[in-house]
Amino acid sequence: MKYRIYIEQDEDGMFVAECPSLPGCVSQGSTRSEAMNNIQEAMQGYLESLSKHHEPIPPSIHEEIIEVAM
Repeated sequence: MKYRIYIEQDEDGMFVAECPSLPGCVSQGSTRSEAMNNIQEAMQGYLESLSKHHEPIPPSIHEEIIEVAM
């Protein structure tokens, strides 16, 4: 499944990752790569918990990228 995440660097230099489709699913890391790995693990645990508690799983996103010449 694919979900959009947002990564921002905070005032202390940490990278904070959040998945808006999974409310409250937030993680961080000292590097962008570490934040991405950590949010992936957090998302996996979140989805497993939803499944365990028979809660609905948010749908996966489907995106396309279109290049426009200028």
